[in-house]
Amino acid sequence: MSGFLPITMEELAAQGITQPDFICVTGDAYVDHPSFGIAIISRLVQSMGYSVAMLAQPDWHTDRDFTRFGRPKYGFLVTSGNIDSMVSHYTAAKRLRSDDPYSAGGKAGKRPDRAVIVYSQKIKSIYPDCPVVIGGLEASLRRFAHYDYWDDAVRPSILLESGADLLSYGMGERSMSQIVSRLAAGEPVQTIHDIRGTCFLTGSNGIPSDSVSCASLAKVSSDKTAYARATKLQLDEQDAITGKAVVQKHGEQYLVQLPPAPPLTQKELDDVFALPFTRMYHPVYEKDGGVKAIEEVEFSIIHNRGCFGHCNFCSIALHQGRVISCRSEQSILKEAESFTHNPRFKGYIHDVGGPTANFRQPSCKKQLTKGLCMDRKCLAPKPCPALQVDHSEYLNLLRKLRNIKGVKKVFVRSGLRYDYMIKDPDPTFLQELVEHHISGQLKVAPEHCSAPVLDKMGKPHIGAYEEFEKRFYAATQKAGKQQYLVPYLMSSHPGCTLRDAVQLALFLKKHRIHPEQVQDFYPTPGTLSTCMFYTGLDPMTMEPVYIPRTAEEKRLQRVLLQYFKPENRSLVLEALEKAGRRDLIGSGKDCLVTPDAAYLRRQREYAQARSSERGKQKKPSRYAKKKPTSRKGR
Repeated sequence: MSGFLPITMEELAAQGITQPDFICVTGDAYVDHPSFGIAIISRLVQSMGYSVAMLAQPDWHTDRDFTRFGRPKYGFLVTSGNIDSMVSHYTAAKRLRSDDPYSAGGKAGKRPDRAVIVYSQKIKSIYPDCPVVIGGLEASLRRFAHYDYWDDAVRPSILLESGADLLSYGMGERSMSQIVSRLAAGEPVQTIHDIRGTCFLTGSNGIPSDSVSCASLAKVSSDKTAYARATKLQLDEQDAITGKAVVQKHGEQYLVQLPPAPPLTQKELDDVFALPFTRMYHPVYEKDGGVKAIEEVEFSIIHNRGCFGHCNFCSIALHQGRVISCRSEQSILKEAESFTHNPRFKGYIHDVGGPTANFRQPSCKKQLTKGLCMDRKCLAPKPCPALQVDHSEYLNLLRKLRNIKGVKKVFVRSGLRYDYMIKDPDPTFLQELVEHHISGQLKVAPEHCSAPVLDKMGKPHIGAYEEFEKRFYAATQKAGKQQYLVPYLMSSHPGCTLRDAVQLALFLKKHRIHPEQVQDFYPTPGTLSTCMFYTGLDPMTMEPVYIPRTAEEKRLQRVLLQYFKPENRSLVLEALEKAGRRDLIGSGKDCLVTPDAAYLRRQREYAQARSSERGKQKKPSRYAKKKPTSRKGR
């Protein structure tokens, strides 16, 4: 079970196999690392005793690649790769990206748009009776009828469009292990309708008795209020303890999402990460320059899953879920120790993280038996009174990692929640983070400063960031280091007006923050924020939400966050004029930008026009009614 899985028929034959049990199809280059979902699933299936062939980035224009291994004995397992293929291909402005870090040499165009649909339809056209199971992020987040930003329309469930037989959503180890076992036992895929963490299509007689229904495809495609209500219901049922099956009618068929699979236990998660990954891309890509996506993850450690932070623009709640599951300390230390035997390892562990790096326990004890609260968040807008905050286990883990012989430095880079950190009464974690685990900059995600905008994002108010900023720089000074916070910021999120963007620009000036990059809100499938963008409604309250939709307004919001760049001056001036904030134009200490010649000319023209208009109003018309003379004068 060592080495890469076969990618050619010759490699398969070398193992004495003429027909693979399963063929894994992915839109990414083949990287055998546990940060790649298909690597985990393929190794899991192999560990169960089945033969697996890897079909990475097949040419979808012909049948040749799809027939490379012939028909698998039991079925195809299909994913678009680590991210949605449309997000991989297009920017938030819908411009085609020029590169792809998940392809050899960074070359774009190695996978089709809507890869899961294209791959599955191609397989079904060649092998119509062969089971096709789809999974991964693209399939998971498109499992219901969903708004598609690139079409600007509601699309059906990806299960219907792809023609696949079964959809495994979320982190699929538990559901996929059951699926492959039952397929191998000879059970028809059309009857596998009882595995948690899966979706299937059925007639009215196949609907589970204890299910709940959301608005149909036809209804959510024509009624935005119905779409918003359906989104909330779908999210409410994503808890492994309280969730029920959700049904959505698609024409004459019914999409059924069975309740989520329970998160893996610590032992099960340890077993997953103990699978024999090579932790590298396949050597076939070496001639093209390798696969860039491996660079930051090859010597990084994933220690947890899930996130109870639940930001509205993030897909984690609908994919990984809000429950935290963690690997054991022994599993993590063993992985780190293995790095020291790798000739490529230079002594630096790039990250010890996950969706949120500093979560190693549930947010509260109640959720272990009662599930997570449906209508409230654990951290926003304020931390729940029941929140348990404790960094001691994570801190001890980091201490042990940095004491491993051969490890020079252990960094933490992925998703630290500063609002969680400042609730910890013990400052030791922040002190040691600053002293040992930062490479000069710490990236955190306040996203905005306007309270109404942060409420729509599901983020804490800006006071939490300001408190953390104060503590961070105090700890940095105490450690005798020069280290900086780099905030992630987002423009044009639902609820954000031009005046809100001006408020953020003023906040950045006050805190002397000059962001080099700003992210426009990107409406990706399956998030609450995308629902707001499409419907103009907050699905949690059904209240109207302002949506910045035009390319012009998005551009003006974005440049305000980089008001300090000379090349943005004319647009910043335009934005301030439109926001009614001319008071911020000038050379005063509170101003954002000085006027340019074009602005001064417009102001002169405006003043002249106003003066002329006033003059016309004062000059009497020749047709004006004369004032009557007095009686005496007549």
